[in-house]
Amino acid sequence: MAFSTANEGGFSVLEHATVLEECRKGVRKIGEDLFESLNMIDVVQRLSIDHYFQEEIDEILRRQYVKYVTDPGDCGHEALQEAALRFRLLRQRGYYVPADVFDSFRDQEGKFNEHLSEDINGLMALYEASQVSIPGEVTLDEARDFSEQVLLNAKVKYLDNNQVRAVENCLANPCHKSLARFMAKSFLNSFQCTSGGLMNDLHQLAKMDFNMTQSMHHKEIDVVLKWWRDTGLAKELKFARDQPLKWYICSMVCLVHPEMSDDRVELAKPISLIYIIDDIFDLYGMLEELTLFTEAINKWDIAALEQLPECMKRCFKALYDITDEISYKIYQKYGLNPIESLRKTWTSLINAFLKEARWLASGYSLNSDEYLKNAIVSTGVHVVLVHTLFLLGHCMTKEDEDFVENMPGIISSTATILRLWDDLGNAMDEKQEGRDGSYLEYYMKEHKDCSIKEAREKVANMILDAWKCLNKECLFPNPFPQTFSKACLNIARMVPLLYNYDDNHGLPIFEEHVKSLLYESICIGKEKKRRKM
Repeated sequence: MAFSTANEGGFSVLEHATVLEECRKGVRKIGEDLFESLNMIDVVQRLSIDHYFQEEIDEILRRQYVKYVTDPGDCGHEALQEAALRFRLLRQRGYYVPADVFDSFRDQEGKFNEHLSEDINGLMALYEASQVSIPGEVTLDEARDFSEQVLLNAKVKYLDNNQVRAVENCLANPCHKSLARFMAKSFLNSFQCTSGGLMNDLHQLAKMDFNMTQSMHHKEIDVVLKWWRDTGLAKELKFARDQPLKWYICSMVCLVHPEMSDDRVELAKPISLIYIIDDIFDLYGMLEELTLFTEAINKWDIAALEQLPECMKRCFKALYDITDEISYKIYQKYGLNPIESLRKTWTSLINAFLKEARWLASGYSLNSDEYLKNAIVSTGVHVVLVHTLFLLGHCMTKEDEDFVENMPGIISSTATILRLWDDLGNAMDEKQEGRDGSYLEYYMKEHKDCSIKEAREKVANMILDAWKCLNKECLFPNPFPQTFSKACLNIARMVPLLYNYDDNHGLPIFEEHVKSLLYESICIGKEKKRRKM
């Protein structure tokens, strides 16, 4: 599936190509100005159009890094906003820049200078920069706390309405921990094009790209919905979740490049089965049945399901066929058959589900660490990311496949973020009956004097620590391509949207984002068009 050549977005393909070429000329020209080039990169990333300029961005950041390495003293005389923006963009690109670049903004006592409280743009940039911290960076922890507190105070005391909105958005949705595609429309609406020229062209390109991408996603969703209907699993497993759109969204954030349309459709299939099998274990199967079900998957033998309920047979048949089909497509495209690796990810997930079921059935009293070790696997994150890595065309050698059995930090950190968010207590899933334990529950049993507030703070800090580990794993050198690192980051970014349930067990924030992203196009010289959900 490619972008349509028709006029679906309110503009022609020729108009899009013309605007894109003007933007590329402007980006190459502005790359000569180091600070303006940083601002440009920040803008195109926030507008989610950076995929058009990846070569130019890589070259600009390479030069910025070389400048820092060869002449670090020169960087010590710049304004806070420039220093913080360069630091964040280089870290996000994988370059390690030490946090001591912020030492020049401290006083003799080691505290951040009070006069910085007047530099609102600099403080917002500092807060954004603090989000890319890695373990042990006290400076960035202090930068986060300082900038957050000063911005909150300034918001109350003297900022105008536009500044208040900018500060609130910065604190609530720091760009490193937010999905650019989900936030692009909001940034686009607040984007000021007063200077004309390149920024005006980027604004126009972003509107076109948003509508083109939306049209592409509509087609992909139609394919996923048809596939889901054809499986018959929704009718056979009435107790299980029926959320193909949500499953597709998960694949969409993992594989973001427009050219990976078919791969997004394929990835939505194993994601759906993670949810379905989870519901079989949580809501349907008896322990004896679940044990036989697990043994059949471990053997990868459909015949071993003979004595089990029809729904388990149908589910495993779907799993068997989907794994074969995806493996064959990857083999056709890249010359590697990943079926053994994919099977191993599924067996590790199913065994983790069974372990939880046995704990529940036996009344076994486990501790929080024991729970979390298994719960990281039972998230299914490793299943999604191993499929993602193969669909990206990487992991081409036998040696590279060891990560399937030994979950690397980049995957375990992502899974930890998901698990702990789910366990915070405000994330009761739509059709779950609360049979699973949570880290919060086990931690409070171990610490009798701990209040619920203290326990939640503990979990929140663990999430921060997992983010730091994930940030570190994404720095050079690491064995994974940047596209895979971005997939891991995007899953972590999506987690708060997927697990922030309201009192009615709904996901209003997630649903609002989906509505805006997929069903409300952007006006390009005409009235905004809407598509019914």
